[in-house]
Amino acid sequence: MSAAATASATVKAGAFDILKERGFVSQCSDEAGLRKLLDTEQVTYYIGFDPTAPSLQMGNLAQIMLMAHLQRAGHRPIALVGGGTTRIGDPSGKTEMRKILPVETIAANAEVFKKQISRFLDFSPGKALMLDNAEWLAPLNYIEFLRDIGRHFSVNRMLTFETYKMRLETGLSFIEFNYQLLQSYDYLVLCRRHGCRLQMGGDDQWGNIVAGIDLIRRVEGVEAYALTSPLVTRSDGQKMGKSEKGALYLDPAMTSPYEFYQYWLNVPDADVRQFFLRFTFLPVEEVTEVCSVEGQRINDAKRRLAVELTTLVHGAAAAKEAAEASRAAFGGGAAGGADGEPGDLSAVPSLQVPRSELLSGMSVVDLFVRSGLCGTKSDARRLVSQGGAYVSRRNITDIDARVTTEAAENGVILLRAGKKRYFRIVLA
Repeated sequence: MSAAATASATVKAGAFDILKERGFVSQCSDEAGLRKLLDTEQVTYYIGFDPTAPSLQMGNLAQIMLMAHLQRAGHRPIALVGGGTTRIGDPSGKTEMRKILPVETIAANAEVFKKQISRFLDFSPGKALMLDNAEWLAPLNYIEFLRDIGRHFSVNRMLTFETYKMRLETGLSFIEFNYQLLQSYDYLVLCRRHGCRLQMGGDDQWGNIVAGIDLIRRVEGVEAYALTSPLVTRSDGQKMGKSEKGALYLDPAMTSPYEFYQYWLNVPDADVRQFFLRFTFLPVEEVTEVCSVEGQRINDAKRRLAVELTTLVHGAAAAKEAAEASRAAFGGGAAGGADGEPGDLSAVPSLQVPRSELLSGMSVVDLFVRSGLCGTKSDARRLVSQGGAYVSRRNITDIDARVTTEAAENGVILLRAGKKRYFRIVLA
């Protein structure tokens, strides 16, 4: 199917400029050629997502938003779930070999990915496509694959790519060395079957994508394109999407809407604009206006960011509940309910604990570890000794302190770590 088969009247001019203005463009194989193509034809493009985890993370959402903006400009996305490539493991950006997952786990993760991606792209007839590369990779005959595809790859050239150079220092397995061939073959299959002429991804995928371009040129004689985005990082050096409890997942069972909301309230001031541009659909002019505030008013922009992203990922109802819980947790005035009364805390993450366990008291250190606010007892001791631990709004600085049922208010013990991380212990 030709990418030009669909009428170009629906294509909006300036799609490349939209991506560039919102910070999605880092490397491009032919900027002038791709810009012209996007302005004149409906382009079919794809990004691959290897289901190595039971949920997508914020890093994946950056790529999904890239796809969504291009779809809104009139182009056709293919969301490719790597049910096949995950059986190998992408060495890109990794210092050691990925753990090989059971096929059943990969298949289960892939189904979750498909449902999550469907929240952001339009998969109605004639719009986006959702495919799984296990369809064509799993049945491959290895001898035929080496003869027909492998012969087009130069080992010397592959070793010039940063991914392989880095891994040679720590050890690169033969199975991982095949990954670039498989990803390139994906691009070739999508080009043949669906007229796909653009593959996108993060900067760490550059070598794999340009290898696919070269394969398509050699086998099909077709001009294809590569576009990568800068990996999203915070100005404080922390990897974007990493919270105190680990990765920021899109699955509410793994990262609750409240925790998700709180993450965006706590991003550095300098990052608010870039996150609005990369993770929302707000027009650039509106983003500029929202972020043009100074001093404490930047917190209003962060609240807007938290609402926009939580609504996008979890829905309006969950976003409203998370916002109310956040206000209640800080209590009073603008941060709480009407007339300074605390609001609804029900959306704050919680754990039921038998009342009997606290009758004689539980170590404050153990309680903070059990809640998940601290990863280890050492972390909890450090939090308490440095004055960052609160139990039902009372600051606890004694690492030997014990918490009893007397700390409960209406059957709930509210824990706080630092300024903005809360957890509820519900007595059962």
